[in-house]
Amino acid sequence: MRRLLIAAAAAGALLPAASSAQRERAPAAPAPAPLARIIDQGTNHSQVMPIVQHLTDVIGPRLTNSPQMRVAEAWTAAKFAEWDLTVRREGFAFGRGWSIERSSVRMVQPRALQLTAIPVAWTPAADVSAPIVVAPMRREEDFAKYRGQLRGRVVLLTRPDDARDATEPAFRRLTGEDLAKLDRFQQPRYDPDAADRRVKRLDYAKKLDAFLVAEGAVAYATMSRLDGKLVHGEGYLFGAGDTPRVPGVEIAAEDYRRLARLARSGPAPMLEIKSDVRFDDRDPQAYNIVAELPGTDRGAGYVMAGAHLDSWVAADGAADNAAGSAMVMEAARILAASGVRPRRAIRFALWNAEEQGLLGSLSYVERYLATRGDPNQPPLTGLQLYYGWSQRWPIRPRPGWGDLAAYFNIDNGSGRLRGLYAENNPAAVPIFRDWLAPLASLGATAVANRPTGGTDHVFMQAVGVPGFQFIQDPLDYGTRVHHTSIDTFDHLVADDMRQGAMVLAHVLLSAADADRPLPRPPLPTKPAATDPFAYPQDDD
Repeated sequence: MRRLLIAAAAAGALLPAASSAQRERAPAAPAPAPLARIIDQGTNHSQVMPIVQHLTDVIGPRLTNSPQMRVAEAWTAAKFAEWDLTVRREGFAFGRGWSIERSSVRMVQPRALQLTAIPVAWTPAADVSAPIVVAPMRREEDFAKYRGQLRGRVVLLTRPDDARDATEPAFRRLTGEDLAKLDRFQQPRYDPDAADRRVKRLDYAKKLDAFLVAEGAVAYATMSRLDGKLVHGEGYLFGAGDTPRVPGVEIAAEDYRRLARLARSGPAPMLEIKSDVRFDDRDPQAYNIVAELPGTDRGAGYVMAGAHLDSWVAADGAADNAAGSAMVMEAARILAASGVRPRRAIRFALWNAEEQGLLGSLSYVERYLATRGDPNQPPLTGLQLYYGWSQRWPIRPRPGWGDLAAYFNIDNGSGRLRGLYAENNPAAVPIFRDWLAPLASLGATAVANRPTGGTDHVFMQAVGVPGFQFIQDPLDYGTRVHHTSIDTFDHLVADDMRQGAMVLAHVLLSAADADRPLPRPPLPTKPAATDPFAYPQDDD
């Protein structure tokens, strides 16, 4: 090898040296294509896992308006600014902050046993020791069965069911057959009475709290909906003046069933509940974090990506939805670091209060895109706003309605992005397939026409703005992780999240540089009832 190097050097010495004029005329190396720069940043320089680790391990759960959420708002805004994006906090009315300092639920009779349990969000602190009573209630008509039986008791509100053996794998990825089944047009259905029924169910939670107070119950307990010692702790009475007066806990299904069996077979077990929870009323406003990469054509509008930053508190809110937030943040960093100059501006939103009814993204819609209903109608708040807003007519577009060319949402865990839902917009299907074609080796090529719901693109679609959701591998998101006590960093897949950030960055740039914005659906008008012959339902 050494002799070859010497020979090569000698041969090189015989070649004439390039003149300074020749060096000046030599063409510069071509700049890498945008996708190549995105992939280089998203692999060799990725920051997505450090971002999500800070959101989860360091900051922790981010319940809306909690102290941890305030830390997350400030930290994410600082990161966007560090990457030279313009950033702002946008406030909207919400309610009370709430957090858990410590909690313990123990059975103390007939034997001592630590139970797996969590305080229900926005319920008050507890320091009680009392016998249980199993009193399943789920509607107001049930109250009469237990009147006079609850004083001084911990009331178990859930009817215990049987244990469920797992028959399917908890962790899975989408096959080609699974993806093909997603691609179908789903006819919309409109039931004009459905919203009223849902709002009536919301009133039940307040009526239940009032009944428990009147009957002298010292606390209540519900059973986790999942086996495996998983708990959730969701609660929805967060408005000022609406929070419950009776402490509540959710108990793991296995522990709850044990308590119910003991109550059925002998003297009622005694529970000790100690929970130190804190309300925070310093600022009733919640805040979205919105950052922007400027476009070169001010008249072309903007495209947008979003994920919700808030979470529940049973764990660290990793898959739901620090994962999506981190991918949105990483896509912003990638595009900024790649030096791209998109035609349309690209906005990045970290929404707040998604878990309480998509209230953060709805606030954005009302501020910039459209309002619904007669301005003289009574205002809606909390979950009543979530359930009732889409039933208000007419829709009144704001001046910025046409500026948002496309919105893309991530909110289904850390699984690999496999493509896009076209959300019943068939005209977008061939465009998405064209954009995704270069990503075949990354596994993101599927386009499914069907709609999706339950997250922050919903109200954009509801006012005729093109809002879309990504298809993701489910992993164990829906089976074990979603809202539960194991939603931690350990359940995130790093390779999938790096892939997701790159796919998102590419799709955003494709939409931002497209000659034309994506086709828009018609501005919605009040639909006819899908089944005009249906009989009214009760409020079950």
